[in-house]
Amino acid sequence: MDFLGDLTAGSGFFLLLALGLALGFEFVNGFHDTANAVATVIYTHSLKPTYAVIWSGTWNLLGVLVSTGAVAFGVIALLPAELVINAGSGAGFAMVFALLISAIIWNLGTWYLGLPASSSHTLIGSIIGVGLANSLTSGHAFGEGVNWGKAQEVFSSLLISPVVGFTCAALLLLLAKALIHRPELYRAPETGKAPPLWIRALLILTCTGVSFAHGSNDGQKGMGLIMLILIGILPGIFALDLNAKIAPLADISQPAIAVISKHTSPGASLQEKAADDQLSSYLKAGTADSQTFAALATKSQTITSKIAGKASFKDISKENRRALRNDIYLVSKTINKLNKQHVITDKQETKTLGDYKTQLEKATEFIPSWVKVAVAFALGLGTMIGWKRIVVTVGEKIGKDHLTYAQGASAELVAMTTIAAADHFGLPVSTTHVLSSGVAGTMAANRSGLQMDTLRNLLLAWVLTLPVCVLLGSATYSFGLYIVLNILGLK
Repeated sequence: MDFLGDLTAGSGFFLLLALGLALGFEFVNGFHDTANAVATVIYTHSLKPTYAVIWSGTWNLLGVLVSTGAVAFGVIALLPAELVINAGSGAGFAMVFALLISAIIWNLGTWYLGLPASSSHTLIGSIIGVGLANSLTSGHAFGEGVNWGKAQEVFSSLLISPVVGFTCAALLLLLAKALIHRPELYRAPETGKAPPLWIRALLILTCTGVSFAHGSNDGQKGMGLIMLILIGILPGIFALDLNAKIAPLADISQPAIAVISKHTSPGASLQEKAADDQLSSYLKAGTADSQTFAALATKSQTITSKIAGKASFKDISKENRRALRNDIYLVSKTINKLNKQHVITDKQETKTLGDYKTQLEKATEFIPSWVKVAVAFALGLGTMIGWKRIVVTVGEKIGKDHLTYAQGASAELVAMTTIAAADHFGLPVSTTHVLSSGVAGTMAANRSGLQMDTLRNLLLAWVLTLPVCVLLGSATYSFGLYIVLNILGLK
């Protein structure tokens, strides 16, 4: 690869270590979450376990390959702006390693206990922990390092999705009973006997859909972290999408700057450093004012001057790509927050800034094909290994009766649809929570009874995941920061 010449021995070591951990997180994610897709087909004898996990792993892989990247950058948006901008600093390295190590520790622990906890909750809890620790170590007010607006949006999706899974799966089962009068659908499968062909096809289809949706959503979390690693260590290659054309961005820049200037006090202007600080403060916890727009105007004009006369981002020198990416990141995230807060009420002005943000994001929010392939294989391979512990919990220990064909199909149809919808909106949801709660919902609707000991353990794992991972993220970030600053001497 042509970027190997940009690596020193030290940065090469960090790159390999960080990439190994990121792919390890996706590998663990694969076997930790496999049960969500294969439990129903295994426990209804639709597929033998070996065939089921290979089939599921293949569709997980395909889901990653066709994903958009929206979830990947939605997760990154939770991180403190200064750590994302300075991903190649000592604090940036500590952040990445803390996120990966704490997430892997909790995922392995819950997998060992057979508890289908959420990898999404795990990673997001770690991100909040890093943000809180960073706010203390960098001298900011406690909690200032977390994007609470984005966190609230993500929390909502993570909290609502299990309710959706339970309720919709229960209603779907009741609807099926009212409309489809096929007794074999609602009976427990006979031991060792495969279901009728049409039922088997339905269950394999839903397994395929959940596997594909899981890959397209959960796989993106690893992609986002890998991009942070690459941007931090090799900004000259990965800070910008070198294949993106500059003309669309240049065309929208002047109308956008005109809108921004309209909301700036006459004669107000800021130096580059002051503009950086102003926008960073606004993204943390600030309220928009004329200084925010003055800083936004300054950075937008800086971007325009840097891309003037250039056809693509390849024409930007390697030395200047990181700085340009940082400018673009601050401006795009500021516009996104302004629009969400409805600071500008004129619809045309809002649309102009939205179009400007879209073009800015095209330059920075991209996933190279080889990153998708690497994550896809890690997730797919993980899916084929270590699946049995959680499959037993989902298939045998949630309800008192054996899972029926209709229950399996209902739970997986709801899970597939919910995850696909979340993927469309760029929201990370828990495949584990949606499907486990869906199975519980069908058991309740079928009056099969629920095993309360299992439900208590599941609820305990779900409730503890966030606070435990916040603590793990804070501790590993603080420890990692001490190592990179005081032992390795990175700044």
